[in-house]
Amino acid sequence: MAGGLLDVLLGRIALGGPLTVADYMAEALGHPRFGYYATRDPFGAAGDFVTAPEVSQMFGELIGLWGAVVWQAMGRPDPVRWVELGPGRGTLMADAIRASRTVPGFVEAARLHLVETSPVLRRIQAATLAKAAPPHPPLWHADLSGVPDGPMILVANEFLDALPIRQFERTAAGWCERLVAAGPGGDRLIFVLSPPSRRPPLLPAAVIDAPVGAIAEVSPAVIGVIDAIGRRLAGTGGAALIVDYGHPRSAPGDTLQAVRGHAYHDPLADPGQADLTAHVDFEAVARAAGEAGARPFGPIGQGLFLERLGLGARADALLAGASPAQADAIRAARHRLTAAGEMGTLFKAVSLQHPGLPPPPGFA
Repeated sequence: MAGGLLDVLLGRIALGGPLTVADYMAEALGHPRFGYYATRDPFGAAGDFVTAPEVSQMFGELIGLWGAVVWQAMGRPDPVRWVELGPGRGTLMADAIRASRTVPGFVEAARLHLVETSPVLRRIQAATLAKAAPPHPPLWHADLSGVPDGPMILVANEFLDALPIRQFERTAAGWCERLVAAGPGGDRLIFVLSPPSRRPPLLPAAVIDAPVGAIAEVSPAVIGVIDAIGRRLAGTGGAALIVDYGHPRSAPGDTLQAVRGHAYHDPLADPGQADLTAHVDFEAVARAAGEAGARPFGPIGQGLFLERLGLGARADALLAGASPAQADAIRAARHRLTAAGEMGTLFKAVSLQHPGLPPPPGFA
């Protein structure tokens, strides 16, 4: 399978020259036959990585209640688009539905819209959500443009980090774009540099004067998604919650990484067989949202955000009826979600809202 995508990429390079890192990521993750997400369920202990909804039900439950409270602040619109970008196995949304049933009217008003391109994951999501029994059946879309207009509450957990990035390296001659080319012998991939340019497109002002050898990253794909979200929120109302890992301010750094079997992997080895991600530039996210007409809040650490939403109280409620083994698992999950050495500070939460709404839960 990996040889198949490698052959595809080497063929593209032979015809058109080296690929940008963004083009490489797009093919490695999304190729319809050989792409990483098109061919597998990558989540959980048997996959390549574990996301917060798989760590504990508490994560999705709190986000469900967050959405219900935002819906009340919006004036309880019926219907409201309840959108998730990159829903994984459907675990977050299933937990969110269960918890938000405690808020009268919300689940009945919510119309589920899942933005997912993987046919494998769509089938898993359908099975997971069937057990949650939402009043209205979910609908799937290839991108946000397929979601009908109207008031919207959107969630994106570990979605932006998988969107393609471009990379640039500062050399003595100027900024050069990092490209993916065929290596010696033509049977593997290597990084090369383009000729220098005076100022690469979209490079943040904060990194223009970085020293020689520095790497800068930009993601037109992330900016495009945030622009689309921001324009919808500003136009028809609502809020978005984005949880991902990254840095609060634009800064130089090489954050492209591959993960396979819960271990770091060479990003250019075995294309299509490893997950590829990059850290999210949350300053760029906030700036794009503001330019689109939405009001950004955050970023704040995931740990602080979840504790503000009541993670401690929810954990205590679960502990009250837990066996010793279950209690250990609940405490371990809370630690993993919130501790600084785990997911608590590297992962961050950002909310984007219609400017007329009050500050969202967790960000006040």
